[in-house]
Amino acid sequence: FIDNQEFFSSGNPYVNLVDDIPKYCFFSKAALAALNYMDWIPDIVHCHDWQAALVPVYLRTLFKDSPVGRAKSILTIHNLRFQGIYNIPTIQYWSGLPKEAFGMGALQQEWVDANMLKGGLAYADRITTVSGTYAWEIQTSEYGEGLENHLRYHSGKLRGIVNGIDYGMWNPATDPALAENYSLGNVLDHKMANKRALQRELGLEEDESKFVIGLISRLTNQKGLDLVSAIIPQVLDGNTQVVVLGTGDKQYEDTFRYYENAYKGMFSACIQYDEARAHRIYAGADALLVPSRFEPCGLTQLNAMHYGTLPIVRETGGLKDSITDMGLDMGGNGFTFKTYNAHDMLGAIDRAAGLYYNRELWPKAVQIALACDFSWDRSAGEYVDLYREVLGQQAG
Repeated sequence: FIDNQEFFSSGNPYVNLVDDIPKYCFFSKAALAALNYMDWIPDIVHCHDWQAALVPVYLRTLFKDSPVGRAKSILTIHNLRFQGIYNIPTIQYWSGLPKEAFGMGALQQEWVDANMLKGGLAYADRITTVSGTYAWEIQTSEYGEGLENHLRYHSGKLRGIVNGIDYGMWNPATDPALAENYSLGNVLDHKMANKRALQRELGLEEDESKFVIGLISRLTNQKGLDLVSAIIPQVLDGNTQVVVLGTGDKQYEDTFRYYENAYKGMFSACIQYDEARAHRIYAGADALLVPSRFEPCGLTQLNAMHYGTLPIVRETGGLKDSITDMGLDMGGNGFTFKTYNAHDMLGAIDRAAGLYYNRELWPKAVQIALACDFSWDRSAGEYVDLYREVLGQQAG
């Protein structure tokens, strides 16, 4: 309901902080003012990331004596790296917040700066992150992005709830992008047709016996791509093909283009954002590689499983919470490695490839992955319980 073309019709939310400070100060204030104007007062205002982090601060300061002031607030951290930090006078000017909001326990950071996310964390009634492991990780110096002490102080109101995926949008039974549709009951009959179609589309050698690994990602340092680029020659052993889809840092774009030229027919570098092609990679690949340095939740591994594609992930954040190692007992739903190094990642890839060539066990692994429930229904129940908790009601 809140729109302003001058503010929101251009720009990039990750890089243009100077313009974003007034934009999100006004947005947060307007959202609360609109609720008062409409005389519609919610029980809870649920805010996301630094862009909406001033809402809990406004609720307890400028709006505390207005009708909306009786609402509770929840702030969800999707990625702690982005916090909305600028000098105190600028944020004080644009936000109009009172001086007491800029204390060291709230917005103030390192004496001269104001941190919008830090302020929101201090004032919110509850804090959530998008996985339980990430909720723990961000209280450590390795993952805390400078806010680990602040988060430990507020740990009593911190919860982790894994994201879900939209099974209407990501559904191999109805997906119009696929060569052939399938579901749990007939995945083994139709997935191979999608693999052959993907190989044909990307100029890979058309051979259904090849082990195809997909990688769908922003091409940034966070995503573990330094590990990937280091081991490609070892992975491409003549029996394995790799498909990369994404855009990002030039060094990774150039590296993957190089590998495509060096390993024609075995490596495909799709340096683009193409959602339909992403759907086809999920359906046509045998495994999906997600070796992130850190990952608050991650959605690609959830999408992959719903398409019967086995994730190979590093045990961090939501990747650890959603994927357990398949092991010899077939008790998991993917392949994992713990330490952030190329050797351990290669070991997980080799285990996945070894299982792929077991014609008896691999079909079972595909069905195990596809049967996992990571729909929003499951996560929504946890949010409802949290909402009841913050309102002092019985969870149920």
